[in-house]
Amino acid sequence: MPQTSRELVQHCLKFDSPERIPRDLWLLPWAEMHFPEAVKELQARFPIDFAKPPEVYCPSPRVDGDPFKVGQYVDEWGCVFSNLQEGCIGEVRSPILPELSDWQKVRPPYETLPDNQELARDKVNRFCHETDLFVLSSCCPRPWERYQFLRGVENAMLDVMEPEGGFLDLLKMIHEFYLEEIEFWVSTDVDGITFMDDWGSQANLLISPRTWREFFKPLYRDYCDLAHSHNKFTFMHSDGHISAIYEDLIEVGVDAINSQLFCMDMKALAGQAKGKITFWGEIDRQHILTSPDPQAGRDAVRKVADHLFDPAGGIIAQFELGLGAIPETAMAVFEEWERVL
Repeated sequence: MPQTSRELVQHCLKFDSPERIPRDLWLLPWAEMHFPEAVKELQARFPIDFAKPPEVYCPSPRVDGDPFKVGQYVDEWGCVFSNLQEGCIGEVRSPILPELSDWQKVRPPYETLPDNQELARDKVNRFCHETDLFVLSSCCPRPWERYQFLRGVENAMLDVMEPEGGFLDLLKMIHEFYLEEIEFWVSTDVDGITFMDDWGSQANLLISPRTWREFFKPLYRDYCDLAHSHNKFTFMHSDGHISAIYEDLIEVGVDAINSQLFCMDMKALAGQAKGKITFWGEIDRQHILTSPDPQAGRDAVRKVADHLFDPAGGIIAQFELGLGAIPETAMAVFEEWERVL
């Protein structure tokens, strides 16, 4: 009997020879707005092997607007995002915590966590039992990005360089909320826990590896330890050039990492991480998926496969279909992955 999607992903993560390479597609509303028929064809030809559970969070009175619409959107923490492009998410222009000394005024959105955890857990568990897909949690802890949303990028950078006057207090507050959120999800039957933080520029880590290891590595270790103690896999996303911390992420227990492979030296990355962590995509969004030549997509897949593919597992065929992407090139990416295994 062929492996189910759940089994495929599990075998991939365990390096236990999946029957084919699992697939995942991140779809921005922009793509569905601009080429809906191509999106339907892509999804029909190459069904993804992942699912998200039904909604169980409570609404927050602080939320206002739509994160994918032009204009302003206020999230559950009260952070205000400005968006100039329909179909994608904007950015914080005016942080709500300009003075770090006011950190105690921040109110994590505990009100959004399921108010009846037993009912919420049953709802999630029913979904997990009724699907053969690999189910990822709906939570996405992002302590560094949340800190930036609250303080602004420039202030956050200054804070982490001179960690005084509330930096550690605010970071702890954020982290404790995320731990409580994860506590709910690990009590359910989801297969994996997700979290993220964009740590790289185009060429380097945003802060020194030493500083990262001092303040942030322990947070991710907590997330992984909590997930693994409940037999859940851990999936992390981080944009940019992050090769300096790849071995640290492996050490703390990240099972699958979604990173921008084409920013980094893939040969060196293979030496660091091949066989030790699953590469959860991805294909370059700036130059390859926006290319009108489908061969660019096929060549990109071959580059990833040549450096990182292992028949035992460790590769998930994933990319984001978003701003500027060309449907024919996206189709060619999945077509080529079918030929690898």
